[in-house]
Amino acid sequence: MLNDSEKRKKINGKIYTEGAPHDINEFLEIIKILRSEEGCPWDRAQTHESLKKCLTDETEEVLAAIDNNDKENLCEELGDILLQVVMHAQIGAENGEFTFQDIVQMVSDKMIRRHPHVFGDMKRPETPEEGLEMWREVKRREKER
Repeated sequence: MLNDSEKRKKINGKIYTEGAPHDINEFLEIIKILRSEEGCPWDRAQTHESLKKCLTDETEEVLAAIDNNDKENLCEELGDILLQVVMHAQIGAENGEFTFQDIVQMVSDKMIRRHPHVFGDMKRPETPEEGLEMWREVKRREKER
């Protein structure tokens, strides 16, 4: 955390301040800045491959927070997973592979497609097990295509 004597600089006409309200769009900006020429050398050096261990570690930390019923830590660790997703999205965008919006579009389409009982006219399952079976059946048909 910067103390009062450390000056914050404007980036893209804006001062980014810890503790101020932030949203997903600002978070996407922050990661883009970190990966830019003026950003952080470590963040700039990361690749899909180099981030694999980070993603594994963060996933294990999420699972530990759940096991420990530690809601505060769970929130922090889910943020670290989101960081991993956004870093991969930024790397993907830089490489012309995909963007964060592509990820959002793809997962939204998947949720709609795999829930025909909610977003379509298919009969609603009566139990969680029936819902899971429906999910698996839709997924199986997707894989056949």
